[in-house]
Amino acid sequence: MLSPPVVSVVMAMRNAEASIAMTLQSLLDQSFTDWELLLLDDGSSDGSLAMARRFDDPRILIRADGRRLGLAARLNQAVTAARGRYIARMDADDVAYPERFAKQVEFLDQHPEVNLLGAAVVVFSEDGNLIGALPVRTSHREIAAHPWAGFYLPHPTWMGRREWFVAHAYDPRSSKSQDYDLLLRSHAGSCFACLPEVLLGYRQEHLSLGKILASRIQTSRSILRHGWNRKIFHPIVPALAGQAAKFAMDVLAISSGLDYRLLRHRALAVSPDVRAQWSSVWQQLKSEVDAKCAA
Repeated sequence: MLSPPVVSVVMAMRNAEASIAMTLQSLLDQSFTDWELLLLDDGSSDGSLAMARRFDDPRILIRADGRRLGLAARLNQAVTAARGRYIARMDADDVAYPERFAKQVEFLDQHPEVNLLGAAVVVFSEDGNLIGALPVRTSHREIAAHPWAGFYLPHPTWMGRREWFVAHAYDPRSSKSQDYDLLLRSHAGSCFACLPEVLLGYRQEHLSLGKILASRIQTSRSILRHGWNRKIFHPIVPALAGQAAKFAMDVLAISSGLDYRLLRHRALAVSPDVRAQWSSVWQQLKSEVDAKCAA
């Protein structure tokens, strides 16, 4: 039997034919090579599986049973099967920078008190256009300062200790905001951290009110469930009111066409250096994927 890798990447995909090639290529381009990918298909009806299988690498382990179970259930399956000391999260439409794993592994090796580590993120559109950056906080105190309102810890950048993920499973009842639900349940007994360096590109073509509403509803359910189970009632009403206020702002921004110009927290301005770095990462990946698909 092969020795366990240092990093196990857990990923679920559904109908990701248009994006999975670039995501997988970004993993193959990692400077840190001791990893495995557990890619679980959640009942895709397009060519996602065929595209993923074009990447013939023994570290990429694809599992497909034709069923649709949901993201949370698939991630739990992947965590159970993972063999690595560290588990990394990533979505099937995002892009990892080449140094992502190396920098996160180095930090976790040097900081045994940290359970879960994130990194800074830029947001990009389908054509690779850079939209902006997500806000970032680096210490646990800052990340979890207002847990009922949210956490500054972008989920596609997570890398943490395997035992932490095993002890804190995703809730299969959560169809949206699974990561917020997990952080809300676990933050009090955990230590989070986040690297200030951009190590991932987060794909977001357009803001959808339907998806945002579903996420706000699921987040509100998590708040209610967590508050009720822990008998913590005083923050529930203001937290729910906050979700309603945020959705009202989402409606105003999207219906007016202002989108990211009004919702600046979803796309902060970036420096020329960050923009140039993203352009380099995108162009390199696009060239490699185009060549692979043309072969």
